[in-house]
Amino acid sequence: MKSRAGRNTPYTKPAEKSSTMKHYTIACIVGSIRKASLNRKLADALTVIAPGDFSFSHIRIDDLPLYSEDNELNPGEAVRRLKAEIGAADGLLFVTPEYNRSLPGVLKNAIDHASRPYGQSVWKGKPAGVIGISPGAIGTALAQQHLRNILSFLDVPALGQPEAFIQSKDGLFNEDGSFGEASRQFMQGWMDRFVSWVKLHADGISAK
Repeated sequence: MKSRAGRNTPYTKPAEKSSTMKHYTIACIVGSIRKASLNRKLADALTVIAPGDFSFSHIRIDDLPLYSEDNELNPGEAVRRLKAEIGAADGLLFVTPEYNRSLPGVLKNAIDHASRPYGQSVWKGKPAGVIGISPGAIGTALAQQHLRNILSFLDVPALGQPEAFIQSKDGLFNEDGSFGEASRQFMQGWMDRFVSWVKLHADGISAK
């Protein structure tokens, strides 16, 4: 092979594109712990429509003790597990019901545990999606707003649009738990935005 100057130059094989694709692990925190939870059903349906480079880990929060500052320096096994799982995640998916116009106490308890001791929060900087379902007409609008206030203080960048205050109605889910025809397009659009949000922030964090 010759250069423009006419000199012989060694052939260099073009660099091949890497076949490895970055994988993103999402910690999924469902604010309801009842067995027939609508929000767990919503979370499960969302994970199915995510792309192949995303995987979801359901985070257990029903075995956590009530938060007390007295135990911060010597947390129990369940608290250590919670913090390790959140710390290892690239992003967060909060799926919450609304109790008395706010988020459930069990969810707030988990958030408090993983944010302490002061200055050692494992939530910081992790991109999040916030969504929820309820039989009520306003979905989980107030619970989500209260949760967003908390996440803002914890320096968790939360996806703002599209908002998703899901009301439980006939046709929302198919019998197999997947999204029905009437809801599939909106839910896929929400998931696509969440995926882009996670990639934008998680890749920025890893590059620092």
